[in-house]
Amino acid sequence: MDIYEQIVELRRQGRRGAIATIVNVRGSIPSFKTAKMLVRDDGSIVGTIGGGCVEADVWQAAREIMESEKPRTLTFDLNQDPKYDTGLVCGGTLEVFVEPILPPALLYVFGAGHVSINLCKVAANAGFDVVIADDRTSYATPERFPAAREVHAIDFDEAMRKLEPNEASYIVIVTRGHRDDMRLLRWAVQTRARYVGMIGSKRKVIEIFKTLREEGLPAHLFERVHAPIGLDIGAITPEEIAVAITAELIAVRRHAEKSLPHMSWFRKENVGTDASPVPDVTVKERQ
Repeated sequence: MDIYEQIVELRRQGRRGAIATIVNVRGSIPSFKTAKMLVRDDGSIVGTIGGGCVEADVWQAAREIMESEKPRTLTFDLNQDPKYDTGLVCGGTLEVFVEPILPPALLYVFGAGHVSINLCKVAANAGFDVVIADDRTSYATPERFPAAREVHAIDFDEAMRKLEPNEASYIVIVTRGHRDDMRLLRWAVQTRARYVGMIGSKRKVIEIFKTLREEGLPAHLFERVHAPIGLDIGAITPEEIAVAITAELIAVRRHAEKSLPHMSWFRKENVGTDASPVPDVTVKERQ
């Protein structure tokens, strides 16, 4: 099998993997420089870098790298480490570069108003494949969203049945009303999506969370919800809000390690006693 075709197919399926390449060789090894091995997320492999304990160690590292999403260079001294004396090697040193193969970052945006228009532009420029869904045919059009991968002018209930977010997906809820926001959030927290964000004020978010909790949804489902959405950069206009949301998407995508200025109010105990509002996005801005 052609290893490059397998990488394309893996990404098309929305799956992860890691590609290992021998990048430096000194001495004699049981393979050749530039030899490659693809490790899929189910542990299966395509290609080889020589077999033996080296390949086993690279396989294990590849499994870790596809989770951390950070590349790594591995060095093997086949002369010094006795565990590599298996009869498969002739001595020497080699370096193997292992890099993650990630599926496209798919961003589902529910709502086709001003915030969504600007979010589609900014997020697409940042490398996200954007899918727009709205129940208004005059709003959800390719002409309004030329940078979108797909535009769906369908009822939100139909959209929830049709779309299947995976672990590489991001969901942003910016509809024109609280009722739609709530039913979409009810669905979104039960998907496999990597990110779920909903626009709105602190008071609105608390009320929606309480309602969904009273319906029986477990509390842990809301721990990954980003609401109010976006990094706290003082954004006011739809254009600024789009930048704040995209910045948060990037932070999640790139595993930003430091604490980010969002949602800290929800992590506190007795959140229901804090009713002080933060600026909400007006209906005019969201349409």
